[in-house]
Amino acid sequence: MSERIAVIGAGAWGTALAILLAGAGRDVTLWARDPEKVAALAATRENPRLPGVRLPEALRLTHEMPGADIALVAVPMQTLRGILPTLPDAPLVLCCKGLETGTHLLPPEIVQGRPAAILTGPNFAHEVAAGLPAAAVLATPDAALRAALIAALHTGTLRLYGSADIIGAALGGAAKNVIAIAAGVVMGAGLGENARAALITRGLAEIGRLNVALGGRPETISGLSGLGDLLLTCTGPSSRNFSLGFALGQGQSLADILATRAAVTEGVKTAPALLARAAATGTEMPITEAVTNLLEGEKTIPQTMAALMGRALKDE
Repeated sequence: MSERIAVIGAGAWGTALAILLAGAGRDVTLWARDPEKVAALAATRENPRLPGVRLPEALRLTHEMPGADIALVAVPMQTLRGILPTLPDAPLVLCCKGLETGTHLLPPEIVQGRPAAILTGPNFAHEVAAGLPAAAVLATPDAALRAALIAALHTGTLRLYGSADIIGAALGGAAKNVIAIAAGVVMGAGLGENARAALITRGLAEIGRLNVALGGRPETISGLSGLGDLLLTCTGPSSRNFSLGFALGQGQSLADILATRAAVTEGVKTAPALLARAAATGTEMPITEAVTNLLEGEKTIPQTMAALMGRALKDE
């Protein structure tokens, strides 16, 4: 492939994507804001967040925004708007998951007016970096752009599926982090596998309701960007959101948990933003509401479980 690919953001996910694509022979530059971080990556050829995985020699590293034909944007969700004016003049592949606080917007809504796609799915960074097989969705309503990006970004170990539903794909990637916190709480509090299975299933239902309310396609939430990502983050101990919920379930405070973490746990800020977005559309999301109440200290775990189990009975 002749396209110059810039990966913007040298966290675990951005670095994993850069390793994957450079290892597949693509022309890749990995950007980080901090010159000292770039120097450390160049010296060690390893990102501490991906221990044991070496950066390919062909992978270029820079703290100056590179030119590119495709830009993969893997920055934390809350920094997306700020970095947008500095990004290369190229199609954007948004690799961040969440909603913006304050505006409650999804990534593609923030970058409206620029050619953009979402790359999302059930992918842990360390497995992608290690070359283990995985699949993801690349979503954009522009069919020609979708085909070109899939051709440029697929590899022998990352299979890409196309979708026109960019809002549904973005919503699935954001909302699953909230449900994963709830699943972690269930397991940390010793509430059992039955409760986790019920929570995942009903979580999927409420995500689907909001997706339809936002104009997305119902089938999107059944796919990799919805059910697939939800299963991974609600059952995999490597999930930052699940592990945060697990610690909450064991009685740790949110402040203490966050104080020990360098990486962003997106579900913490996504939960209240998602609940506000749901309220604006008249969509009922009881699990999202329960997680928001827990995170904000408004209810205890027993109170939250009683509220969920005591809701009015109805058909599935």
